[in-house]
Amino acid sequence: MSYIDRIKEKAKANVKTIVLPESEDNRTLLAAADILRNNIARLILIGNEEKVMAKAAELHVSLSGVQIVDPAKDPKFEEYVNTLFELRKAKGMTEDQAHKLLSENAIYYGVMMVKAGAADGLVAGACHATADTLRPALQILKTAPGVKMVSGFFIVAVPGSEYGANGTFLFADSGLNQDPTAEELAVIAGSSARSFRQLVDEEPAIALLSHSTKGSAKHALVDKVVNATRIAHEMYPDLKLDGELQLDAAIVPEVAASKAPGSEVAGHANVLIFPNLDAGNIGYKLVQRLAKADAYGPMLQGIARPVNDLSRGCSWQDIVGVVALTSVQAQMN
Repeated sequence: MSYIDRIKEKAKANVKTIVLPESEDNRTLLAAADILRNNIARLILIGNEEKVMAKAAELHVSLSGVQIVDPAKDPKFEEYVNTLFELRKAKGMTEDQAHKLLSENAIYYGVMMVKAGAADGLVAGACHATADTLRPALQILKTAPGVKMVSGFFIVAVPGSEYGANGTFLFADSGLNQDPTAEELAVIAGSSARSFRQLVDEEPAIALLSHSTKGSAKHALVDKVVNATRIAHEMYPDLKLDGELQLDAAIVPEVAASKAPGSEVAGHANVLIFPNLDAGNIGYKLVQRLAKADAYGPMLQGIARPVNDLSRGCSWQDIVGVVALTSVQAQMN
């Protein structure tokens, strides 16, 4: 059974309600039909019911069992407006602005449903930028208790690979923070360890990646990763974590034996912490396209309730996978 099939089985064991606000996107409707047919999650689509069902008919898919919420007709609308106004009035938002935002922005409306407990999580981003998903989540749901920052990650499952956790890795940050400081890299490592345990059910072995292994190169970029590793050890003394490591030293035992002898992580890493968003984003896409890996995300970690992003290049199958992952996150929330 593949990694994502195991996640789907977990989702089915305790079915959660997930909001998909992008009901105008064909991939969303194709994914919704599959999710409902296989009882992976209960679904709420945001939009006009007649338009949604007409588009589903054009695609020849059934949305039997779906809940479609039209903000213009939802009896909860004014309650959500009042809640949003109270949350944001200190930042200058007026009641009229809250009314307009929830009337026009389906992602904001969906996040308000999660805030109110009408849904357990939200998935969006098939036709919106990451900021469009993250902004309402941070403004309405805010960060989880004790969490210093929100970061993004991908679960990457490489078919036939002997590396990682049976070919499964967590890549972070591959979707959100552009140039994290050493302190922020350490926090990302800690959050990623929790996410890996939650979604892969394996013990994390965390590598902070660089173009250098154990001092083989000298540069400020290397220093950042060295400092991040030191800080992470101080913050999370129980984590199996090491750096700075080149990618081959992190995952290939033979290379690790030469480049980083004595490291308990080198050669066995399954959580890869990239030094910046350039490296993380390029890295996951290389593996996805060239190794034909499944890449699910960018998932978001550190938000009080599960809200996850999608790549705008995602397939409908990717949406199904992220909904299943979001449901598993919600089970543990």
